[in-house]
Amino acid sequence: MIPESPSPQEAAVYRKVTWRLIPLLFSCYILAYIDRVNVGFAKLSMKTEAWFTDAVFATGAGIFFLGYFFFEVPGNVILHRVGARIWIARIMIGWGFVSGAMAFSYSETSFYALRFLLGVAEAGFFPGIILYLTYWYPRRRQAHMVALFMTAIAVSGVIGSPLSGWLLKITDGWHGLPAWKWLFILEAIPTVLLGIAVPFLLSDRPAKAKWLTPQERDLLESNLAADEKAKAAEGHGIQGLLGAFKSSKIWICCGIYFGAIVGLYGTSFWLPQIIKDTLTQDEFKVGLYSMIPWGCAAIGMVLVGRHSDRTGERRWHIGLSSTVAAIAFSLSGLPGLPAPLVLAMMAVALTGVMSSISCFWTLPTAMLSGTAAAVGIAGINSIGNLAGFVGPKLIDWLKTPTPNFLLPKGLVQWALENAGHQLAMNGVAAFLAMSGILAIFFTRPIKAQAPRP
Repeated sequence: MIPESPSPQEAAVYRKVTWRLIPLLFSCYILAYIDRVNVGFAKLSMKTEAWFTDAVFATGAGIFFLGYFFFEVPGNVILHRVGARIWIARIMIGWGFVSGAMAFSYSETSFYALRFLLGVAEAGFFPGIILYLTYWYPRRRQAHMVALFMTAIAVSGVIGSPLSGWLLKITDGWHGLPAWKWLFILEAIPTVLLGIAVPFLLSDRPAKAKWLTPQERDLLESNLAADEKAKAAEGHGIQGLLGAFKSSKIWICCGIYFGAIVGLYGTSFWLPQIIKDTLTQDEFKVGLYSMIPWGCAAIGMVLVGRHSDRTGERRWHIGLSSTVAAIAFSLSGLPGLPAPLVLAMMAVALTGVMSSISCFWTLPTAMLSGTAAAVGIAGINSIGNLAGFVGPKLIDWLKTPTPNFLLPKGLVQWALENAGHQLAMNGVAAFLAMSGILAIFFTRPIKAQAPRP
């Protein structure tokens, strides 16, 4: 079913809401994502530390998601009860301080501990925003809104990559500190400052938004109420704490999201190293080249999300995006592929991953209501984000295959130089293919409800 066009009055109200909310949430998520993945750039400088290795990096990059996993659901339940303003501010200030404290890593243990604490501090932010958007937008508008919000991931790559590369280049040796320490400190400061401002800029729900007229508040709340009734009538309205975890639909969503996140963090954490190995040794240029895949993803995910909202179709948008990403990841690992084509394939892969993720969140939000929404969204996000632990470890493991001493020495050397990258990319591709299959064949169509005339 293709949603009808809304009335000019309704369209104007939603434009007003979007301009009020999305730029702020967008800015918050840019900082969150930079602080989460800047360890990928810090790695380029941290290699001079005696205790730091690729294996330590892979474990530390992933252990963030263990802390994230354990505290995600409680964090979202708290946000649902106390409101987004205070809870999001608490999260941002907390993760800002912990991210800055990463500069004080002095051993494997301290590095792991701080990455774990960073996950604990940030837990609840992303699913909290997804839940928060359901307080304002009905299903028919959610894919586009989530895509706009999640372009922050891509924009953080466009902004954060050259910024991180530039900071590494200019800060090395400042006041006797290596560049990676300054990277963590300087990129944490904006997070704390914006976190302090959030309570003054955000409204919890339409009913509490003083910047809306009474008529505008009534329109938003009546649309949301009609959407909840439609969920129940279509058999999608899962309610209650146990309802979220007992539903097979939610576990299928976990599988879809898990595969997509393997692709996302496989790219986020290792893209700087891939570019450095194939294109340039200059750290600032590494940042500039990293902008290309992220820029493509930012454009592509918004276009796919908008098309999904216009047509009301979800599962094929998710499934085909994941499948395209899987094919591109696999092709990027072909031995002897020219460096520009590797970068092009990574751009296609990242665009597919981000398009899949932005449309994905329309599935659980279409099925969940009330406390089940808070718990289910957080549960899917926390289980899916365990892929953030699996992805970096998977790539580290696959890219260093065990030599086969039965083969001639020259062939062994070629295999070690070429097979590792190909295996790693194929491993990521397999998880994305799983996401595509689950989305296309194991979810039933969910139609976006048409607007009221």
